[in-house]
Amino acid sequence: MSNVDVIVLGTGAAGMAAALAAHEAGAKVALVERFDRIGGTSAISGGVIWVADNPRMRAAGMPDSREEALAYFRSLDHGDLVDETLEAFVDKGPEALAFLESIDALKVAVLPGYPDYYLDRPGAKPEGSRALDHDLFDLPELGDWAAKIYAIEEPKPLMLRETPLGGATSTPPLEVLGQRMAARQCGFGQAMVARLLKACLARGIEPILGVETKRLVKDGTRITGIEGTRDGQPFALSAARGVIVSTGGFEWDTELRQTFLRGPVTAPASPPTARGEGLGLAMAAGAKLGNMTSAWWAPTLVTPDAPWASGEQRAQIILIERTVPHSIMVNRSGKRFCNEAANYSALGGVFHQFDPANYDYLNLPAYLIFDAQYAERYPLGLRMPGQLIPDWVMRADTLEALAGQIGIDAAALTETVARFNVHADEGHDPDFGRGTSAYDHFYGDRSREGAAVTLGAIREAPFYAVEISSGLLGTNGGPRTDGSARILGHDGQPIPGLLGAGNAIACPTGGVYAGAGGTLGPAITFGYIAGRSAAAANT
Repeated sequence: MSNVDVIVLGTGAAGMAAALAAHEAGAKVALVERFDRIGGTSAISGGVIWVADNPRMRAAGMPDSREEALAYFRSLDHGDLVDETLEAFVDKGPEALAFLESIDALKVAVLPGYPDYYLDRPGAKPEGSRALDHDLFDLPELGDWAAKIYAIEEPKPLMLRETPLGGATSTPPLEVLGQRMAARQCGFGQAMVARLLKACLARGIEPILGVETKRLVKDGTRITGIEGTRDGQPFALSAARGVIVSTGGFEWDTELRQTFLRGPVTAPASPPTARGEGLGLAMAAGAKLGNMTSAWWAPTLVTPDAPWASGEQRAQIILIERTVPHSIMVNRSGKRFCNEAANYSALGGVFHQFDPANYDYLNLPAYLIFDAQYAERYPLGLRMPGQLIPDWVMRADTLEALAGQIGIDAAALTETVARFNVHADEGHDPDFGRGTSAYDHFYGDRSREGAAVTLGAIREAPFYAVEISSGLLGTNGGPRTDGSARILGHDGQPIPGLLGAGNAIACPTGGVYAGAGGTLGPAITFGYIAGRSAAAANT
């Protein structure tokens, strides 16, 4: 059995941050990955990191404070926040970012104007500044390791802040994008994972891929290593100081999802690597669990013509599609049921509305309805404006015919659209308040003014409909930790030698998704905390 000081399970942002923090604190680190690719959900994400009072804010003179951040979170609490872990995230987040920037493991900038998600709450920042975007990364710097990043075959040769997703009114010219692709430059989560990986490799932390960890090894009550298989052969590592679990969520494991999550989940937006293996290891070690019914909910769009390379159904979060003009969402009754432009994490919960009379979920199935004006101007999933609408999107020359294709009441749909059109023409939405919040405007059509950024009538044939699923970005429940990222046992005391970070643990912010990057901020911060804590543990 090989010997190291700290074993890190998982090569997402949390895992690599943990590995780097432990190494820089003097520990010998092994970075272990279940799959043959690096990065998992982090690699396919937008890569935004949400941290209050972060170093980029300070450098730009943007005011923030611990008190404002805590007030913001606590105003959103529905009983799932734990003071110790919340405060650890708020207090250590800036330190974690400063550390990773100082060793060239991150290169970030403020995402201009990206507001927090709940602007009516104390401590919120309507002007943004807590959400951070990544600078471009040159993949040739990684050599052969670049090909090991998850879904790296799908180029992202631009920064989020250069796209409508990041608030830009247009993307860079095709000529510029072509030059970047030729140079193999990337942004988004790809850039984040690539920089973290480069920093790990520079320190001799070479990921060990293809390891299926079967069990945690114990010496008395202390976790001292792992056992499993690699390429069909037995594999074991011992850890003198600790094992850090950062393997991601459990949304792709049908049994775990059915056991723990509330409400329907039909289309996760994460890659099919999030199978709850870390959760299983922690449970076997006697971990106390938290947040298990919660997730980073989001409405998603299944793209049947673009599955994952491994064949699983693929879905993506919808942001722009439901926010821009000439579109609405309706439920099975042909009625609107929400402010379509609301933030995705909160909006995900509307699909869980249960009707006791019918013993069913009222808003599933749901459909995005749009018209020819939308098709000409705006994207739909991977399809860009002006391109052909995919065959799997329903279309008809009249709303009545479209309703027939969907299988909903034609009179109800036409009445819903007619009512929406009147209000859209008037520039307000008395039913759901769409267009009243600064966040509602962020993903809208910024060539327009006022509520017209998101409100626009649906009246030009042909008309289109596509089903919207109840999805998520990942689960956020798992073993409870203390503020030092040590996993707690059923007695509330730390399990010696076992730590955790990322979507594999009960999130330090509970179910509160504070703003863009609300997953990665806590993940990276607790990765940093876990690495430092493990390195400091007594051998």
